[in-house]
Amino acid sequence: MKKTSLIQKLEVSKKEFHEISQLVTQPYIISDKKQYKTLLKKYTKLEKITSLYEEYNKKLSFVKEINSILENDSDIEMKEFVTIERHKTLESLSFLEKELYNLLFFSKEEESIKEDHRNSAILELRSGTGGDEACLFVEDMLRMYTMYFKKSGWKYQIIHAQKGGIKGYKEIILDINGEKGVYGNLKFESGVHRVQRIPKTESQGRVHTSAITVAVFPKVKDIEVNINLSDIKKDTFRSSGSGGQHVNKTESAVRLTHIPSKITVECQEERSQHKNFEKAISVLRSRIYQHEKEKRLKKISMKRKSLVSTGDRSVKIRTYNYPKNRITDHRIHKSTYDLVGFMNGNIQGMIDLLKSFEKK
Repeated sequence: MKKTSLIQKLEVSKKEFHEISQLVTQPYIISDKKQYKTLLKKYTKLEKITSLYEEYNKKLSFVKEINSILENDSDIEMKEFVTIERHKTLESLSFLEKELYNLLFFSKEEESIKEDHRNSAILELRSGTGGDEACLFVEDMLRMYTMYFKKSGWKYQIIHAQKGGIKGYKEIILDINGEKGVYGNLKFESGVHRVQRIPKTESQGRVHTSAITVAVFPKVKDIEVNINLSDIKKDTFRSSGSGGQHVNKTESAVRLTHIPSKITVECQEERSQHKNFEKAISVLRSRIYQHEKEKRLKKISMKRKSLVSTGDRSVKIRTYNYPKNRITDHRIHKSTYDLVGFMNGNIQGMIDLLKSFEKK
């Protein structure tokens, strides 16, 4: 990592430390036990970083003084003495740089481990290329995932659904909850899933290729992502899904747009506008968290394992070939030949292989 990037990150941490130092003394923060505990944890970590950074700056200043002496002083003994001191100080600086780097970035590894243990996640399925066939595949994938959830003992709830033209779904969003590891397992599903099969509407028996996108976000708490309500544009509209006489009579469906990031979320599954708003804000919070995480990852030099679990939805990750009864995961170049079993929710074996590859 370049030294300038490290310094920039340290300056940001220093500023954050001083901001949190002010916050933890505020009565309204102290009275909120959860928020106070979270901030206090950040304060402790940032205090150590800031302290080491101050020591680092002192040594940098000392090196500058030594360099000035070496350039301008004619005393040979003095030059010999400061040369030795310069060598010692540079060694100390190198040690401090490594320690600061570990505190700043290895903690991200720990954060990733904690993130994997989250017991809830948001799963989004969207049709891509292929028209009606892609919508049908979204429905098939929904069935696959819900069967996997049942096998895993997880519960799920539909937050938003948009039906396809003839059958299937253009888009569906689920809220999944279970034991620890929900996100750690599902994160590998993010990306483009391609299907090769003969559509029911195909009269000449030709194999078509369609695609859908899957996105998985860790479900985050409000103390992890603070959303300013003034940054949100709220629109209401009439539900288009199931709901009997209620549909099209009241504007209970909610659309939220986060103005700074331009992220948009819709929710129309509840009859209450208030409940739809709560669910939409939960999804929005998760998307903003993922958006910021992806921005951060782009700035950091990533290891090879990031190819497995960055959650990049533009990358083709898996192909489901029905004529050959084959599922191929392109990230690990692994194929299995039990498509029926896989589509019945037996996907843990593939996820375990991806986990193993990530740890290499």
